[in-house]
Amino acid sequence: MNPRPLIYPMLSAAAALLAFAPGSTFAQAIPAAAKVATASSTPVKTARRTADGHPDLQGVWSTASVIPLERPKDLGDKEFFTKEEAAAYQKKSMAAREVAAPGTYGDVHYNMAQFGLEKGQAHVASSIRTSLIVGPNGQIPPMIPEAVQRNAARAAAMKGHEFDGPENRTLGEQCIMWPNEGPPMLPAGYNSNIQIVQSAGEVAILQEMIHDVRVIPTDGRPHVAANIRQWFGNSRGHWEGDTLVVDTTNFTSRTAFRGSSENLHVVERFTRQADDRILYQFTVDDPSTWATAWSGELPMTRIDGPLFEYACHEGNYGMRNNLSGARAEEKAAQAAGK
Repeated sequence: MNPRPLIYPMLSAAAALLAFAPGSTFAQAIPAAAKVATASSTPVKTARRTADGHPDLQGVWSTASVIPLERPKDLGDKEFFTKEEAAAYQKKSMAAREVAAPGTYGDVHYNMAQFGLEKGQAHVASSIRTSLIVGPNGQIPPMIPEAVQRNAARAAAMKGHEFDGPENRTLGEQCIMWPNEGPPMLPAGYNSNIQIVQSAGEVAILQEMIHDVRVIPTDGRPHVAANIRQWFGNSRGHWEGDTLVVDTTNFTSRTAFRGSSENLHVVERFTRQADDRILYQFTVDDPSTWATAWSGELPMTRIDGPLFEYACHEGNYGMRNNLSGARAEEKAAQAAGK
């Protein structure tokens, strides 16, 4: 994949979003469960709200983080760093990414710094968590036997057929969706930015990586019928006080977030904690994959826009080259009588 964003703003999806954007205003509240991790955040009591009275979540936000999804095993049940430990961990994590040459982000093909994509150039919100997953364990629960068998059978069926055709390649390689887009929305390797736009009865989230828009009705309408399955699931939102709660169901079996099934159910919570900060929390549940649900959270920090177009398939010859290479290998093997 060519990771470079084209240097001009989104002209289609973003333009459609901005067409119904009300004026930018602010409001927030901190859930009790989150206070221990965000002790420095205090409510903005004079913050304005949108015309319909809800907190304004609008703006361009970064989900970039140096905190891993799962807690490193050597930290045991240590859920929080001290402020000093967190600062040292962030410094160490940033330095570890400069492995090949400054700005290459570990990839000798590209100097990410010249495009502003090096992790050290990102605005990373501070966090004293040792993992995005909350709780004393800090790990994704083990899969139940049924899920282990399901994923093993899928891998076995694919083995030896990985390059039969484009449909055998991953959704990410086909530029259909990338794991960071969610839900749940997790930090991307780069371009870890989103734009939120609100209107009466809807909230829209535009991903810079890889430019998808999720439109979330908040007008009380029910989920679509159970037989309608979507890559990103079917999202419905509602307000609980000053927190936007988004409930997503109706995933496809190919979405397979962390090996999940089509029964995946994700609940997200967006709480404005400060002028430049949203606390993003999520709970993942799939009884066909894990015996228990699991939850995580990360701070999103406000950044200057605009987002830029990530043209995933524009000029990308990777898929064609991979498949033509596989056909050439098959032809050579046939000629050799293998």
